[in-house]
Amino acid sequence: MPTTNDIVLRPRFKREISEHNEVILKAFETSKKEQSQFIVTRLDNHVFIKFPKREQQFWTPQLHLEIDEIDDKTSMLHGLFGPNPTVWTMFMFFHFIVACLFIAFGAWAYSNWKLETDYILQIGIMILMVIIWFSLYFAGSIGKASSKNDMHKLNDFMNEILKKTVTNYDLEQG
Repeated sequence: MPTTNDIVLRPRFKREISEHNEVILKAFETSKKEQSQFIVTRLDNHVFIKFPKREQQFWTPQLHLEIDEIDDKTSMLHGLFGPNPTVWTMFMFFHFIVACLFIAFGAWAYSNWKLETDYILQIGIMILMVIIWFSLYFAGSIGKASSKNDMHKLNDFMNEILKKTVTNYDLEQG
């Protein structure tokens, strides 16, 4: 799960697997019935692995896998760790609002500057928007750091299913 960029809030990975995608998808579907530690949901070639509701907190991660067929004997697995999509959408909405307010107050400050009127309030609010943006970023980083153990559990579960399913599966691959 190494990432090349520490700024990544939702780590992604990609892995080529020497097995047909339907075999892998069926293995994840079968794992639903064989264990109760995770909730596994399949939709077409997408698999979602989540913690049960009783174990979820605000920033609890989930793992979204997309398993695409390359040919009869190979598949490409794309993985994405992230919070619940509702939480992520709200988080991005806050970023969008802060950016829009920054731009609006920047335009207002520029207009006041050109009109040679007072623009200190607008500059102050722009600085506040930058502080809020950094706060949102650090909140996301703290959420990601606090859920690192859960991400490892999801990753280990995925590797366990793949190890059972795929012949000659190399855990260091990817």
